[in-house]
Amino acid sequence: MARIIGGIAVSHTPTIGFAVDHNKQQEAAWAPIFESFGPLQRWLDEKKPDALVYIFNDHVTAFFFDHYSAFALGIDNEYGVADEGGGPRALPPVKSDAALARHIGTSLMADEFDMSFFMNKKLDHGLFSPLSALLPWQSGEWPTRVIPLQIGVLQFPIPSARRCYKLGQALRRAIESYPQDLNVAIVATGGLSHQVHGERCGFNNPEWDAQFVDLLVNDPETLCDMTLAEYAELGGMEGAEVIMWLVMRGALSATVTETWRDYYLPSMTGIATLILENNAGAVPEASLERHRQHMARQLAGVEKLPGTLPFTQERSLKGLRLNGFLHRLTEPAWRERFLHQPRALYAEAGLSDEEQRLLDERDWRGLIHYGASFFLLEKMGAVVGVSNLHIYAAMRGQTLEAFQQTRNQQVTYSVAGKR
Repeated sequence: MARIIGGIAVSHTPTIGFAVDHNKQQEAAWAPIFESFGPLQRWLDEKKPDALVYIFNDHVTAFFFDHYSAFALGIDNEYGVADEGGGPRALPPVKSDAALARHIGTSLMADEFDMSFFMNKKLDHGLFSPLSALLPWQSGEWPTRVIPLQIGVLQFPIPSARRCYKLGQALRRAIESYPQDLNVAIVATGGLSHQVHGERCGFNNPEWDAQFVDLLVNDPETLCDMTLAEYAELGGMEGAEVIMWLVMRGALSATVTETWRDYYLPSMTGIATLILENNAGAVPEASLERHRQHMARQLAGVEKLPGTLPFTQERSLKGLRLNGFLHRLTEPAWRERFLHQPRALYAEAGLSDEEQRLLDERDWRGLIHYGASFFLLEKMGAVVGVSNLHIYAAMRGQTLEAFQQTRNQQVTYSVAGKR
């Protein structure tokens, strides 16, 4: 089974990435940051985790306020560096473990965490700023895989401290029930005390920062009982993002061994580093198997239903390029080109030969088996003048007339407008 070997926590201020990019590691103002990172680097190099579950928040880069989620788990194979306004940093994309991520997501949903899931996103300094100081990347690749867990802490209401702690406890069950033999480390980022808006901008509280880390290590329940307003009062409004550290702490054993702690306040944000060794014992296999059965309960038996293909995360990732192409048929210019210049559009979208063939042949059933979502196929039908009923009939291998004989009313319709 997979094992959680420990957790590390670190601030994710862009200060860190800026210093890396401008080779300021040895300058007096910046050197304490990188001295503090040294033990974390050595710990990761010694432990060589197979994967990092990386807890961070986006800064309105990949996730905008028009659709904002509390907990968003990445289930893609890799994540590139986002452009935050001045061009992306010159870092390689991080590779992920999509199978482990899907397992974690299924487990969290089974434990009644209503997760969001994302693919095809580039991530900002919340992830890459500390990562670029924690792991070597100059060879063009990172030495381990990264599963990003984004917490929405910028638009209220946001998750409570206790909910974050419970998420960590559920994350532990998810990882430990994964049957593959892996070593996993939990990385928590954010904070410590800071505020970057309003007349209180520039607020810091080093005394609270030290107390927070003490409580995180030894008494996380006290932190769980605090309100977000209390976190804001003690650590600044943006400093309240330290609730993300409780996800990491919840994923570890009740008692942990602290092997490193440091703190430095250079400018706007208290920068802390922390290493916690996990003291959890082995979980009995019977308990793990019960949890895997719990995860599988909602779809148990669906494989016995003929012609039924649940649109799983695995199928969604496989069909992402094709479904992205079909989704753009909601754009007038894209659908006009699809009707009149399909070959050029296929090339622009990078569709495979098989994907192009399925579209050209209007192979509705084949598209479903490949990984297309029906609700994107009905958009394509509206564009090419094919009703939903024609698509339904094709799914069953029938003519429209034969299929309509199985309906109470012989009608046709689609999602097209009045054109």
